[in-house]
Amino acid sequence: MAEHPAYPVGLRLTGRRVVVLGGGQVAQRRLPALIAAGADVHLVSPEATPSVEAMADAGEITWSRRRYTEGDLEGAWYALISTSDLEANNLASAEGERRRVWCVRSDDADRATAWTPATGHSEGVTVAVLTTDAKGRDPRHTAAVRDAVIEGLRDGTLVAPQFRTRAPGVALVGGGPGDPDLITVRGRRLLAGADVVIADRLGPRDLLAELPPHVEVIDAAKIPYGRYMAQEAINNALIEHAKQGRSVVRLKGGDPYVFGRGMEELQALAEAGIPCTVVPGISSSISVPGAAGIPVTHRGVAHEFTVVSGHVAPDDERSLVDWASLAKLTGTLVILMGVDKIGKIAEALIAHGKPADTPVALVQEGTTATQRRVDATLATVGERVRAEDVRPPAVIIVGPVVGVGPRPTE
Repeated sequence: MAEHPAYPVGLRLTGRRVVVLGGGQVAQRRLPALIAAGADVHLVSPEATPSVEAMADAGEITWSRRRYTEGDLEGAWYALISTSDLEANNLASAEGERRRVWCVRSDDADRATAWTPATGHSEGVTVAVLTTDAKGRDPRHTAAVRDAVIEGLRDGTLVAPQFRTRAPGVALVGGGPGDPDLITVRGRRLLAGADVVIADRLGPRDLLAELPPHVEVIDAAKIPYGRYMAQEAINNALIEHAKQGRSVVRLKGGDPYVFGRGMEELQALAEAGIPCTVVPGISSSISVPGAAGIPVTHRGVAHEFTVVSGHVAPDDERSLVDWASLAKLTGTLVILMGVDKIGKIAEALIAHGKPADTPVALVQEGTTATQRRVDATLATVGERVRAEDVRPPAVIIVGPVVGVGPRPTE
């Protein structure tokens, strides 16, 4: 049997009995896929890892808390043998052979009647990789091949065109805080398959250079106090291109719904009858402080964090922020879009009782190669911003967590 390569096949296990012998790390890795396949999973093991036990407690699997005994594979379609008892493994393999049950052996692949491929998933496709040379099996190599294929499909470097007509529509994709590696896998995959990309200035710009030449890129940059594309024009562009049957990605910085006007765009698309997918992104409100060594919460220091927009000053009648209440909080205050208003914001917080020596950090262009951090206090932050010429985009963190980590190097 070892002289021939394995025959690859996809098992449809929905509702069918699958027996897993052993509740250790191997079972912990394999059980989620069996559960996802809809299998009727029966675990036989006197012990199990906490994660496996949680699956049993949740009713995802049936657990018999004992060792293997003859007859456990009766009625099974598939078996995973992963105990530390060699004799029990051999007996179970022999039973599987008699009952014509395909058996995977975690301890001895040569004595198994089935092998588990290295698998991965991307946009409705499962990639499974098996070694063709039965005598020279190298699981790490097959896993590396799997990873390369999946990564290529996800980031668009491995082009696999779809031959069925794609339904037109719009995807609102949160691009993350700026580092192109921090966009989600799904967001990157949608970007790779787009016909039109309408991009914000704060989105991961480096990803645009990777797009194929046929992709139309529309600049929707909203530069503070400079040129900008009105929101209505953005909405109209999304609708127009989608109605032309094109796949449109609205690439936004951070998360579409965190001060990103994502809901306004979704509402406009819904009114026009355009299907829309929303892909969350990593918000700069937590990722940028983290990149600068600042945790927004820390045990014994801050039990909550609050994110507010600072684009409207506290004394502006349009402000919806209750600065008086924020001044009373003991946790972390994260302010977005507030660089030019930080002086007035600091004055308001101090006036409402926030100590003037409360630490403040400003992180400009966080997660990018030009990231820099400027530290101050509420009393000094206005002058520090002017002296250091801090410019947007910058995230402002107020609270004792600023001093938790190692001090920033100048």
